[in-house]
Amino acid sequence: MSRISEDIRAGLDRDPATLTALELILTSPGLWTVWTYRCANRMWRWGWRIPARMLSNWAKLWTAIEVHPGATIGRRFVIDHGVGVVIGETAEIGDDVLIYHQVTLGANEFTRAKRHPTIGNNVVIGAGAKVIGNITVGDNAKIGANAMVTKPVAAGSVVVGTNQVVKTA
Repeated sequence: MSRISEDIRAGLDRDPATLTALELILTSPGLWTVWTYRCANRMWRWGWRIPARMLSNWAKLWTAIEVHPGATIGRRFVIDHGVGVVIGETAEIGDDVLIYHQVTLGANEFTRAKRHPTIGNNVVIGAGAKVIGNITVGDNAKIGANAMVTKPVAAGSVVVGTNQVVKTA
């Protein structure tokens, strides 16, 4: 129950267009996806792979947000304007992360090992950004809209374009 209230508070804190918890609960596909992911991830960890994938696909059908049930997602994760978001199976996302629509946390190789990015705490990933491969994005980093990130990002950095660091901590 505390996770649910944390998710609601995080959504309200990071979306100035949403004014009440009821509005968020009834209208936020990002929130629905996070809650569905948490159920699917639990099933995934219990070894119920097919039901977990089915639940994940049901959420994708209704929200246009794809989160693999095998991904690891921390607390207070917010997906704002989530259409087109894709989060791969071995992606790891820290606490207090905010991502916008069309973000991909994807792989660049076919292997059964870790192949998706690790996102630190307090990271913001702008609309359309692609973070690809088994790389780490450090805490408090910001990835600009439409950035293509294929190399590790230091904590506190701001990245735009293709791996262009414009500011470091």
